[in-house]
Amino acid sequence: MRRKDREMSREFGIEVIDRADYGVVSMIDENNEPYGIPLSIVRDGGNLYFHSALSGKKVDIFEKGHRVSVSFAGQIKVPEIYSKEELNGIMEDKSAAGVLSSKVFTTEYESSLVKGTIVPVEDEQEKLRAIKLICEKYAPTKMEYFNLAVESGLQIVNIYKIEIEELTAKRKKFDAHGEELKWGRME
Repeated sequence: MRRKDREMSREFGIEVIDRADYGVVSMIDENNEPYGIPLSIVRDGGNLYFHSALSGKKVDIFEKGHRVSVSFAGQIKVPEIYSKEELNGIMEDKSAAGVLSSKVFTTEYESSLVKGTIVPVEDEQEKLRAIKLICEKYAPTKMEYFNLAVESGLQIVNIYKIEIEELTAKRKKFDAHGEELKWGRME
């Protein structure tokens, strides 16, 4: 990681994964071309799970057990550190113009990157647990219908697992005084 001052802990990275709406799985396809796809992913311990159709390009790639990277983006926003009056003051004092690029025209973000190998899940109990976790994450208010849905639905999907072999996390965020929180500082 180039910006070690923005590196965060493994625990922070796991929080980003758990809050993320989706993860982008990136790999090399059968033609040695880059291929990335956003997927609904859930974490259980040291594993990531997702489902797919029974056939298609990604299934062909996944069945070969490729190494992949999975990126997750957490909260992203443009910081609101300065008032309009303070920004007008910067416009009058050109020596402070560096503030514009470093603290105004920038983005606060948090991200997590996982590396691992995709494995098709064959064990029926693990498949059931994984699809239940996926449904609890993405359709929590519908879980009373889960048992009936899974009776027919589990046979028409593939479930895959990625063991988290490497996990890195990064964040750019400013505190209430407009100073960047670096080296894992939380507040």
